[in-house]
Amino acid sequence: MRTVSLKLPDEIDARLEARARHLGRSKSDITREALTRLLDEDTSQRGSSLDLIRDLVGSVNGPGDLSVNKKHMRKYGR
Repeated sequence: MRTVSLKLPDEIDARLEARARHLGRSKSDITREALTRLLDEDTSQRGSSLDLIRDLVGSVNGPGDLSVNKKHMRKYGR
Protein backbone atom coordinates (compact mmCIF):
# COMPACT_ATOMS: atom_id res chain seq x y z
CA MET A 1 0.00 0.00 0.00
CA ARG A 2 1.30 3.43 -0.91
CA THR A 3 1.61 6.24 1.65
CA VAL A 4 0.10 9.62 0.79
CA SER A 5 0.30 12.73 2.92
CA LEU A 6 -2.07 15.65 2.73
CA LYS A 7 -2.80 18.88 4.51
CA LEU A 8 -6.14 19.30 6.25
CA PRO A 9 -7.65 22.38 7.82
CA ASP A 10 -7.82 22.06 11.60
CA GLU A 11 -11.62 21.79 11.54
CA ILE A 12 -11.64 18.85 9.12
CA ASP A 13 -8.86 17.10 11.03
CA ALA A 14 -10.81 17.51 14.28
CA ARG A 15 -13.95 16.10 12.66
CA LEU A 16 -11.98 13.19 11.22
CA GLU A 17 -10.37 12.50 14.57
CA ALA A 18 -13.74 12.54 16.34
CA ARG A 19 -15.31 10.23 13.75
CA ALA A 20 -12.41 7.80 13.97
CA ARG A 21 -12.63 7.74 17.76
CA HIS A 22 -16.41 7.26 17.63
CA LEU A 23 -16.15 4.35 15.19
CA GLY A 24 -13.04 2.84 16.74
CA ARG A 25 -11.20 3.04 13.44
CA SER A 26 -8.10 4.82 12.20
CA LYS A 27 -8.17 8.17 10.45
CA SER A 28 -6.45 6.48 7.49
CA ASP A 29 -9.18 3.86 7.23
CA ILE A 30 -11.94 6.46 7.22
CA THR A 31 -10.07 8.61 4.69
CA ARG A 32 -9.60 5.60 2.37
CA GLU A 33 -13.30 4.77 2.62
CA ALA A 34 -14.34 8.35 1.89
CA LEU A 35 -12.02 8.59 -1.11
CA THR A 36 -13.24 5.27 -2.45
CA ARG A 37 -16.86 6.41 -2.21
CA LEU A 38 -16.04 9.68 -3.95
CA LEU A 39 -14.08 8.02 -6.73
CA ASP A 40 -16.70 5.30 -7.26
CA GLU A 41 -19.53 7.82 -7.45
CA ASP A 42 -21.03 7.91 -10.92
CA THR A 43 -21.28 11.64 -11.55
CA SER A 44 -22.85 11.07 -14.98
CA GLN A 45 -26.02 9.89 -13.23
CA ARG A 46 -26.45 13.22 -11.47
CA GLY A 47 -27.38 14.97 -14.69
CA SER A 48 -27.45 18.67 -15.38
CA SER A 49 -28.72 21.39 -13.09
CA LEU A 50 -31.96 21.36 -15.06
CA ASP A 51 -32.31 17.62 -14.53
CA LEU A 52 -31.91 18.11 -10.78
CA ILE A 53 -34.68 20.75 -10.56
CA ARG A 54 -36.90 19.61 -13.41
CA ASP A 55 -39.81 18.92 -11.04
CA LEU A 56 -39.67 22.55 -9.85
CA VAL A 57 -39.71 24.21 -13.28
CA GLY A 58 -43.00 26.02 -13.75
CA SER A 59 -44.10 25.56 -10.15
CA VAL A 60 -43.88 29.28 -9.35
CA ASN A 61 -45.94 32.01 -10.96
CA GLY A 62 -44.04 35.00 -12.24
CA PRO A 63 -42.81 36.76 -15.33
CA GLY A 64 -41.32 34.49 -17.96
CA ASP A 65 -38.63 37.02 -18.83
CA LEU A 66 -37.32 37.66 -15.31
CA SER A 67 -33.71 36.88 -16.15
CA VAL A 68 -33.47 39.14 -19.21
CA ASN A 69 -35.90 42.02 -18.70
CA LYS A 70 -34.24 44.86 -16.75
CA LYS A 71 -37.55 46.47 -15.76
CA HIS A 72 -37.97 43.70 -13.16
CA MET A 73 -34.84 44.92 -11.39
CA ARG A 74 -35.80 48.62 -11.12
CA LYS A 75 -36.79 48.58 -7.44
CA TYR A 76 -34.82 45.52 -6.43
CA GLY A 77 -33.18 45.94 -3.03
CA ARG A 78 -35.18 48.99 -1.96
